[in-house]
Amino acid sequence: MRAVTVTPGTPNSLRCVPDWPEPAADEGDVLVEAIAVGICGTDHEIIAGQFGQAPPGEDSLVLGHEALGRVLEDPSGTLRPGDLVAGIVRHPDPVPCPNCAVGEWDMCRNGRFTEHGIKALPGFARDRWRLEPRFAVGLPPKLADVGMLLEPTTVVAKAWDHIERIGHRAEWQPQTVLVTGAGPIGLLAALLGVQRGLSVHVLDLAKSGPKPELVRALGATYHSVPVEDLDFEPDVVVECTGAPVVVLAVMCKAAPNGIVCLAGVSGGRTIDFDAGALNRTLVLENNVVFGSVNANRRHWDLAAAALDRADHSWLTALITRRVPVAEYASAYTAQENDIKVVLDFTA
Repeated sequence: MRAVTVTPGTPNSLRCVPDWPEPAADEGDVLVEAIAVGICGTDHEIIAGQFGQAPPGEDSLVLGHEALGRVLEDPSGTLRPGDLVAGIVRHPDPVPCPNCAVGEWDMCRNGRFTEHGIKALPGFARDRWRLEPRFAVGLPPKLADVGMLLEPTTVVAKAWDHIERIGHRAEWQPQTVLVTGAGPIGLLAALLGVQRGLSVHVLDLAKSGPKPELVRALGATYHSVPVEDLDFEPDVVVECTGAPVVVLAVMCKAAPNGIVCLAGVSGGRTIDFDAGALNRTLVLENNVVFGSVNANRRHWDLAAAALDRADHSWLTALITRRVPVAEYASAYTAQENDIKVVLDFTA
């Protein structure tokens, strides 16, 4: 069968292997036929050799963590043949740490977790894959062409879950949300904000292309100005760019008692800033800034429910390119106006 692989740590080792071995039985009882995988910045960083870890005893890592497939067999009876399914990416560490022991593996304390297509577990960019029933998330038939959006939606489902938990430290009646970055994560964060009945604003550099229209189609407001020029103070910020200047700006822009969730990862750029002013803002206004990454089973289920409620045509518009496996190199080459690119295993 076909599999898209890299040699971790070796830049530009991306290849499609035509005769990859069938998934081993010890990967799990549920056998799945791949429909598609979504491609994200993590994949590009692994291809560039920045990180990634092959399974023990192997040199190659199968890519793909934004999965969508159809069940071929499940002896456990959890799913039925033909069901749509996505695979949970992170698995708990074997020790386990206190969080992994209770199913909160997104909050792993010792870093010994594994992740499909990223760290020590083969990914889903192959014709067939297996997983354990507890890591299989069923999806309704209506999501057959967009279900690979589930994994990025879990990232923001977790972010919103934690925002709301923090918010209830006091009487909390948020009204205004600022999302910085209109990539897939930012747009899905905006979707979940709109679903909560909040006034959502999205800020991005793009002045044309699909991003402004997708934001407006949600009923949200689009901005392409510096954070400092916004004429409101958001109760909630979901920061999805990782750009250091934006990160610092939104910390200072949040309203009193505001909550800032950092969902983007910054690069190595160093900037000068007034740490004292930031400290005064956070302390005197009771603001909270926290980081969020990955998701556990609860968030996967919340994300599946959010996609089920979303406008299907809007979700479809997030996918700007669908590329057959035969043209895999094109799928992993960024193009102008890309939002979500999908590698299609059915074409």
